[in-house]
Amino acid sequence: MTQVDVSINGRTYAISCDDGQEAHVGRLARYLDQKVSALAKSVGQVGDARLLVMASLVVVDELVETDQALKQARGLGGQNMTPQQQVPQAPPAVAESQADDAILAETLDRLAHRIDLIVDQLETA
Repeated sequence: MTQVDVSINGRTYAISCDDGQEAHVGRLARYLDQKVSALAKSVGQVGDARLLVMASLVVVDELVETDQALKQARGLGGQNMTPQQQVPQAPPAVAESQADDAILAETLDRLAHRIDLIVDQLETA
């Protein structure tokens, strides 16, 4: 394990991560910082904890929307969609597409897990 210093809303936090993941954690922190900054402009400085919770909810909402879109693209959630919203399923023989979907799903799961870890670490800081 190694530590990365990240800056969110002008405050620096020391975050532990796996070796080799420093750049990735830095990118995640910059993304979260952008969300927090946008919220701070919108609602004002309502406290670090509240801004971080609000930003986390925005990021999780994006994650859920992406997951739903992925499921709809796979044909698992299109029952309530208009015809314009429905995405045609690729033939099962398209192994590359299925592999891409599996990679995306795994990445989304890892991202959700990392967000949970970061939120836990920020809450204890």
